[in-house]
Amino acid sequence: MRDLVAGVRYLGRGQRWVLTHGRWFGFGLLPALLTLVLYAAALAALGFWADDLATWATPFADDWSPPWPGLLRGVFAVLLWLGVLLLAVISFAAVALLVGELFYEKLSEKVEEAEGGLPDDMVEQSLWRELWIGLCDSVYVLGRALLFGVPLFFLGFLPVVGQSVVPALGFCVSGFFLTLELASVAMQRRGIDVRTRLRMLRDRKALALGFGVPLVLLFLVPVAAVFLMPGAVAGAALLVRDLVGEGGPEPAADEDEPAAAPAGTPYGPGGPHGVPG
Repeated sequence: MRDLVAGVRYLGRGQRWVLTHGRWFGFGLLPALLTLVLYAAALAALGFWADDLATWATPFADDWSPPWPGLLRGVFAVLLWLGVLLLAVISFAAVALLVGELFYEKLSEKVEEAEGGLPDDMVEQSLWRELWIGLCDSVYVLGRALLFGVPLFFLGFLPVVGQSVVPALGFCVSGFFLTLELASVAMQRRGIDVRTRLRMLRDRKALALGFGVPLVLLFLVPVAAVFLMPGAVAGAALLVRDLVGEGGPEPAADEDEPAAAPAGTPYGPGGPHGVPG
């Protein structure tokens, strides 16, 4: 529960940071706005063609008696659109980070400078190298997300469970991987590879979910993603400092709970670099 609350607070602190540093807030809006336009066009096209896709994917229902073909294809179209929407929420951050690599890297650095300083062992790379690594990492993350998303899509056809438990699990999966994407900016700065990032967040699932799930829900509000993206990057930088032991979580630690790992432990600076997941 403590990590869950800490995740929500990091999200709030990130939004508060950019709002009190207006220049950096505006700095991070442009890449998100461009990405939103591209995604809105793609989702609108999917909505327009969803019925045709459902008919194409369910030829076995052609000989069914009414109203079963229409009911099946209607459920299929809705689940397809919702599934793509949740995947879009995850990939939105990935695409926005690639489009605005320079913008969000600088924003993340400024947050860390203001909150305790940049890591001593910061990895310096060329822009093209960072873009290539970011692209490869995003493909890896989206592939892992699909391993959960595809089974959840088909489980959505189950009565009751498909309309209650499955959507809740979908939001949790999306929130976890959205956190992983956003944390990549600060983690790549430390030379932490994507498999190690995944392992670190798996060890702190509640922290990742507390940060990512509210953000997924907020991203579903039209246009909200554009205005929340700068603060999400800022909040992820703060969350990463907690993960690697460079800055403890905002809530005071309970006496009977272990404290956050200090720098130099397996998750501290120099610990996770290049370690396979």
